[in-house]
Parts: sequence; structure tokens; C-alpha cells
Amino acid sequence: MVAKRPDGIFPRIGTDTYGGRLADAIDNTCAEHGVVPPPRQAITEGLATALPDTEIKGLIASRNNKKVLKPSAYRLVQAGDEQVLLLMCDVHGAAVVPWDLNDRTVNCWSPPAAEASQRVKDLIAAELALHEARKTEKTAEKERESCRRAAGDDTYAAQALAAATQKHEDAERRVRELEDGRQALLTALGGRRPRPVVRAAEEDGEPKAALALAEQPYELAVHMQRYAAENLERAGKTRGYDLAESLVDAGQLSKGMNVLQQWQITRPDGTVSKLWRLAAVTGNNRALARLNIFRVRPEHLVTGMPQSLLPMPKGKKADPELLLLGQREILNRLSDRLNEAAAKPETEATDPSVRAGKIATVSAEIVIGCTKPAALEHVLRTLNVNDHLRGIQPYDEDARLIALFATLVDAYARESLLAEALAEAFPDARGADLLDLVGVRDALTANGPLDPLVPLVPAGDDVSPTVLRDIAVRAITALVFPEIPPEAPKRTNARTVRDTGRFWPIVRGTLQEPAWSQTKAKTAEARTRLWSAAIAQLFLHRGNILSALGFFGVPETAKGAGQDPRSLKVLLLGAEAGDATAWAALVQRMAPALIHAPQPFITAGQGSEAGDGRKGVRRTPKSALAALTVAYTATSAPNTSRALLLAFAKAVLEHPDATQPPEADGGEPLVCYGERHWVEGRTPITAGMVIAPDVEGRPTRYVADKAWFDETFPVELSRPAPGSPGSTTTSPTAGTSTDPTASVHGAPPADPHDQLATLRRELPARVELVESGYQQAVDSAHTLMTDFEEAHRLRVQLGEDALPAEQRIEWMEKLTKARAAAQASVTTLEQVEALILQV
Repeated sequence: MVAKRPDGIFPRIGTDTYGGRLADAIDNTCAEHGVVPPPRQAITEGLATALPDTEIKGLIASRNNKKVLKPSAYRLVQAGDEQVLLLMCDVHGAAVVPWDLNDRTVNCWSPPAAEASQRVKDLIAAELALHEARKTEKTAEKERESCRRAAGDDTYAAQALAAATQKHEDAERRVRELEDGRQALLTALGGRRPRPVVRAAEEDGEPKAALALAEQPYELAVHMQRYAAENLERAGKTRGYDLAESLVDAGQLSKGMNVLQQWQITRPDGTVSKLWRLAAVTGNNRALARLNIFRVRPEHLVTGMPQSLLPMPKGKKADPELLLLGQREILNRLSDRLNEAAAKPETEATDPSVRAGKIATVSAEIVIGCTKPAALEHVLRTLNVNDHLRGIQPYDEDARLIALFATLVDAYARESLLAEALAEAFPDARGADLLDLVGVRDALTANGPLDPLVPLVPAGDDVSPTVLRDIAVRAITALVFPEIPPEAPKRTNARTVRDTGRFWPIVRGTLQEPAWSQTKAKTAEARTRLWSAAIAQLFLHRGNILSALGFFGVPETAKGAGQDPRSLKVLLLGAEAGDATAWAALVQRMAPALIHAPQPFITAGQGSEAGDGRKGVRRTPKSALAALTVAYTATSAPNTSRALLLAFAKAVLEHPDATQPPEADGGEPLVCYGERHWVEGRTPITAGMVIAPDVEGRPTRYVADKAWFDETFPVELSRPAPGSPGSTTTSPTAGTSTDPTASVHGAPPADPHDQLATLRRELPARVELVESGYQQAVDSAHTLMTDFEEAHRLRVQLGEDALPAEQRIEWMEKLTKARAAAQASVTTLEQVEALILQV
């Protein structure tokens, strides 16, 4: 005998038969419109199990002996160059999970990295051990109190009390050790978690209109889902009203967009469960608020609902450790329980069966098809950003700026100028025409790895995470501060309009800036904030984005950043060879790493201009950067040297990629420089920290921090006296004067011993620079020969006429001059080889 279905407003989910009919209808409708449907399993297990059976009946119609969706049940949306098919239906109020990739919480996630994922696993283990240690501590405390209050003063009682006291002290010590370890892991993670990476789901090897997360352990999935929900709740607290109470009172007034997503969970016993669920693309706060009203946790929906929270009907034995994986079973049990509670007259108004009445079912739009599944995540993310940017709800400044930058990159791509802008910014790229623009877009917005930027690396340079991050920073700078063509000379007195080029109008239109002639300090500050927020997403440790204020002014905002085109390798060699311009450019490349470090060296402006004694010395970000730049040529900095500067620069550029904490020579414990006199409360030493170098460039036993930076590069250094060497811009050939007795600004001649030591230190880098330049010339000549051979082969094959004699003569004259210069340089190099034996 079949049990009667309980009556009530909370719906029952349809059967497998209806799920199969819905899958047939979606497949046929997608075929009619030329879009790719989701996997069939996603429809039957993730979508059909979230709809009441009466709802499924109302969505399907029969035409030509096949199931299709009714025309009123779906709509086709144009999202950029892609089309998305949306199903309009009513889903169970507790069937949608908040999306981890919501753009309002984007600043809570760090770039996806294998090291960060491993640290999260270590953090979960540390939190579990800490929880057990705290329980042990409480037990030991109770035992100690019991012994202390016990009657009697015999020797046995005193020994028991001493043993209980020692046990409690050991438990307290263990808790402190575990808390320190947990804090060190949090510091190593930058206080954030690595962003989940989703990809297009596949069926029979073909991408489909759904998303899938990578396989992850059960504990990690629970931790990440809780972290996402906590940050979403924090972001939602800025609302001017209580969203949950609004839903209870009036229900959901607007639709939300959802997508089918798969969670692959590895159980402790080694089995893998692949669960399909509906994830909210828009309306994440509403989805989370609904689950809170139903008293359902998001992590239970995606990892399995404990049966103890939704017990079986009375009279049936339940396994308390069983996890319910089927969405139909979870929602039906939830509906039965709420319907049963709502039917009781003694049920209070605070019960979920009463509060969730207005959201028993909610209207939703669900992605059931798209033209390009590989780009589905980006399309949905863009729709989410546009929905929020046009909304009236409060938006965190950092998240808003990141969303604006993503919109800017999309604008470049939409105008087909993204590749051209990057090719112009990287003239020495090994293959700018080979860029995967979708991958580049994800890399620049920190939604994917930096590997698609490899074609922008100069030929001959090694590809490393440090180099790719530098390329990403330069690319973001070029897109936010595009260069405009030089002003043409005026030939008449007629009014002319300044040509701003192809790229600046894209920035102006996206950021809604005034005309080019109206660029002021306010515009420069807003653009710098946008740049800083975009750059921050590339680093694990995220500093204050206001720490970059002053890096770019009105000239850079109006005419472009004017970046040095040399690669990181060439700049390091140039700085080692004595080129002050290379060091100045290197400092600009270092600036983001100085801000986003475990111990930041540049922070937002602090101190007081009124009095140093009240708040400390005034130090703006621009002052810190200027002091570091001037230290290369200043003679008034006795605590610095070029060896120190170069060692510090290399360590700072490489610190984001460190996987292990730094260690001092000899095994001595490291402490932060500013905490060297502290006894307790020291900052844990974690991966990514930089060991402070001494004047000779050798590592010390201190970790470089803000105190070390301000002491080594003081404020006074950024304000050199007029006429001093540090106040002038050194040419690229600085340090190569042929006059050994030359003096600077009337200063006494340099000591020949110092000059010799300096030259011996700089010459190896100069030799390497010459070697690199010659290698590039050889590669260019080989490429030129290959191209001419191909042109000759094609001309003979096609029977084309030869080029005009004038053009051929012109080319031959240019190559003759190049060959003569090469031969002269060979003679010079032979002389250098002879001089090497005499140095």
C-alpha cells in the first residue's frame, strides 16, 4: 500500500520518469536553437530533482511525437558574442546553493595554486587537532578542580592534585602550540583561501553547458563551502535592510539566474560521489538567506546531508552516520517535515515551517544551453558583474574595482584590440600573435593560471612564475594606462582635436571618465585605485590597495604609463652593471611585490604632517618608492649598497613563489626586524617572507619588514639635496665614463681603488648583457634568412615577378651597413678579449 502524500505548501519533487522527459525536452529544444545542452545526468540529478512534479508537467509539450519545452518556458539571451538559453521555472526554495565565485566576495579569494590548496588541507588538520586539544584541556581542568576540591589532606590527595595540575598545564601548552601553528598557516595563506577553479563539464569527451569543480576531499569541500558562505554573509551585512526578514515577509520578488554545477567529493573510505546541484549565478545572497530560513547549511547540500538532521518518518530505523546524497531525497524529507510541523497548531511563528512559507518555491532562470561551453564560466561571471554594477546594493570598493577591471578587459576583447594592445606593450614578445585570448583574459583577472601569458615572454628568457607575474603586471598597466600617439606639430592656427589613439577611448568608455582634456588628479587617483585592485589579485598576500596611491599621476593617466620595455632579466643585469635607469625601472616592477608581501614594505600613507612625535614620520607610498630608487645613486645612505639593493630586489620579486619559510644560515631562529627586542607575541615566520640582507648582500638573521625598510631607506632619502647625485637622472651609460679622474658636480675625484672594485663587480653583468644582445641579433638574422628563403620559394612556385630594383637595392644597403657594424663590433670584442687577460 502506497503511503498518502502529506498535504502542505512545501512541494514534493518529481519522479525519475518526469526527469527523463525533462531531459528529452531540453535536448530537443537546444537542438532546435543550435545551442549545446547540459549533460543528461546534470538535468536528471541536478535540475529535475529540484522541481515539483507539477512544475515539470507545465514545462513540457509534445510536438511531432517528441518532447520539447513550451515557448513560454524558456528564453534566449545574447551575452556578448555568446548565446545562453534560460529555463524559466519555479524551484524548491532550498534547492539552490550560493556560488563560490560571486564577484562581491572576490577579494576574499587568493589565486589558485597547488601550494595554497595544500596549506588549506594542513589548516583543516590543524583546526581539528586544536579542537581535540581544547576538549582535552577542558577535561584536564575539570579533573584538576575536582582534585582541588576533594576532601582530605593525605599524601595521595596532594600527589593527585599535582598530577592533575601538571596534566592541565601540558594541555594548555599543547593548545598554545596548536594555536600558533594554526595562525602561522593562516598567515601563510594571506588570511584567504585559493579560489575554486571550475571548468566546463564534459559528456562523452565533449564540453557541455554546465560547470564542474575538480575532485576534492570531503573535509576540504566542507571547509571551502563554509568559508564562501561566511564571506557572503559578511558582504550581505552592508545592506540597509534584513534580507531574510524581507523574504519571510514578502517572498522573493525577483528571479535569480542559476547554473548546473557538479561537486566531486572523495569520501574517507576512498569512494567518489559526483553530485549535481543548482548554483546561484545571480542572487547569491538570496540563495544563502533562503537556506538560513530553511535551517539548511550549504555544505550539507553539496557534500551530503546527515540523516540525523532529516530523520526518516516515525517507526523506521535510521542510521545516524548516513549521509543523504540524492537531492530528491533531501528536499522531499525537508518538505515532509515542514508540512507536518505546519499542520500542528502548537507550532510557533519562529519555526521554519512558518517562516519559509513565502519561499516554498521561488522563480528562477536556469542555464540549459549555450553556444560555447568553454566560455560559459566567463559569460556567467560577466552577467553577475553587470547585474551587481547596475544594482543599488552596497558594493565593497575592492570588489567593485575588480569587477570594473574585468569589464575593461572584456571591452578590449569586444573591440578586438586586446591582442594589439598587448603586442604594442611587449615589442620583444616571442609570439604575441599566438595568444589564447580567453586564457589571457582569465589570467589577467586572476580567474585562471598565468600560463597563457607565455607568448609575451621575450625570446631567450626562462619562463618562471616570477617572470609571468611580471608580464601580468605590465599587461594590466598597459591596459589601464594606455599610451596615446604623440601630438602632431601644429601647422596652422586652426583648432585641432588631439588624437587619443585606439585604446584610450576604451578606457574612457568603460570607466565613464570625462574627456581627455579634462583629466585631473581625481581621475588619476580613481585609475590608480583600479590598477592597484587588479594587481592585488595576482598575489597570495593581499595588502591595502591604497598603498599604491601616488604611483601614477595626471601625466601617466592622460598620456600612458610609459613602461620600460626591457625584461626583468635585462633590468636585473642592467642594475648589476651600474645602469641607474634599469634600477629605477626595476623599482617600478618591484612595487606590487613590496605592497602585497607577508610583511608589507609599502603601506598606505601613515604618520602626521603636523608633528612626527604624535603619529610618527609622515610616509606616503610615493615617498617609500622614491627613497628606494634614490638609494642606488645616493651617497648619503651609508647603510645601503648596490649589493644590498640587488639582493633585496631578487628576494622581493621571488617571494610570492616561495613554498617554504626562509631559514637563516647556521639554523638560527629568524625574527622580524621590528620585533627583535620582543620577548612574546612575535609574528610567525612563514613562506614568502624575505631575509634582510646586510651591506654586502649576505643574509642576516632578521626578516625584512616595514621597520627595516623605513630604517634602511628613510624619508630623508626620498628628498635629496639639490645638486646631489641622487637628485639627477642617470643615463643608461652611467658608470661607463672613460675618464678615471672624472668628478660629479665638483666633488673630489673618486678613489682609483674604489673605481677598480666597482668595475670588477659590474663587468660580469655587462658581459652577460652583451652576450644576450648578440644572441638576439643572431636569432633575428636567422629568422630574416628563413623568411627570405620562404619568400623566394613562393615566388618561384607562383611565377611572380621580382621586386623593383630600387627596393632591392635599398634593402641590400641597409643589410650592408648592419654587416659592417657587426664586423666592427667583432674587432672591438677581440680587443676586449685581450684586455680581459690584463684586468
